[in-house]
Amino acid sequence: MEKQLGSLTTESRNETTMQIDTDTTKDILEKMNEEDQKVAIAVRKVLPEVELAVEFTVNSLKKGGRLIYLGAGTSGRLGVLDAVECPPTFGSSPESVLALMAGGENAFIKAVEGAEDKMELGEEDLKRIQLTADDTVIGIAASGRTPYVIGALNFARSAGAKTVALSCNEGAEISKAADLAIEVITGPESLTGSTRMKAATAHKMILNMISTASMIKLGKVYENLMVDVNVSNFKLKERAISIIQTVTGNTREKAKEALEEANHQVKPAIVMLNTGTSYKEALSLLEQANGFVRQAIEFGKK
Repeated sequence: MEKQLGSLTTESRNETTMQIDTDTTKDILEKMNEEDQKVAIAVRKVLPEVELAVEFTVNSLKKGGRLIYLGAGTSGRLGVLDAVECPPTFGSSPESVLALMAGGENAFIKAVEGAEDKMELGEEDLKRIQLTADDTVIGIAASGRTPYVIGALNFARSAGAKTVALSCNEGAEISKAADLAIEVITGPESLTGSTRMKAATAHKMILNMISTASMIKLGKVYENLMVDVNVSNFKLKERAISIIQTVTGNTREKAKEALEEANHQVKPAIVMLNTGTSYKEALSLLEQANGFVRQAIEFGKK
C-alpha cells in the first residue's frame, strides 16, 4: 500500500499525447484510437489467467455458488454492468452473478467519497451477502491498490472462496491478496491517470469473457446462439423466435407456436421441434443433458 501512485503504469504520462491539448479534434481522436488498439493485444497476453478465472467461476456456479464482482468507481461500475446483463442474456438467476461497489448501489451514479479507502468495508459487504466457500470473488482495480478491494479479497480468501485480482499494473497490491492475478498492462492513458479509458476497456473485455465463457460452459449457449435468453419483452421474443427458426429450419409461425407451447423457453422449443417430442419430454431430455441443447437433441434422436 505504500507504493506511490505516480510510479504506477496507469498513472504514467503517455509520450505520444503530450501535446494533445493543442491538437485538432481529428488528431485527438486518431491518437486515442491508436491507444485503444493496444488494448486487445494486452488482453490476449493474459488469456491463460482469464481461462483459470473461468474455471473458478464454472466450478462455483455448478456447486450453487456465485460469481461476485467487487470494485470502486469505474471498476465497480464495470462489475455492475456485466452482472446485470447475465439474467436477460443467459436466463441466469439474479443471485448467481452479483456486483458490489464501494459506497453501495448509489455510488454507481454518484461517487461516495472515501468509501474505497476503507478495507473493512469490503469485508463488511461480503459478510452482508453471506459469502461462502463455494463463491468466486473477482476484485477489480485498475491501479491494483484500492483498499476496499484488498480488504474484500483478504476476507474472501480466508473464507475459502476462490479469489481473482484484476488490475492494470504489474505486481499490484491486490494481486497479493488473491489466488489468481490478472494483470493486464495497457500502458499509460491518453489522458494521464484516466483509467476509465484503456484500463476500463480492457477490464470490460475480460469481464465479458469470464461471464460469457462460463455461461457457455454451463450449457446456456447452443452453437453461438443465446438459447437461455429471458423472453421478457417484444424484442427478446422476436430474438427467441428467430433463434428457434435458425436452429430448426422451421417457419416463423411454427417457431412461434413452439415457443409459446414451451412456456417461452427457447431450449425446450428447439428440442421439441428437432426431436418431435412434447414439451414435457423435451424438458426431460434437457435434464438428462444437464441443460445442453446439443446433447439433448442427440438423446432424443436415439
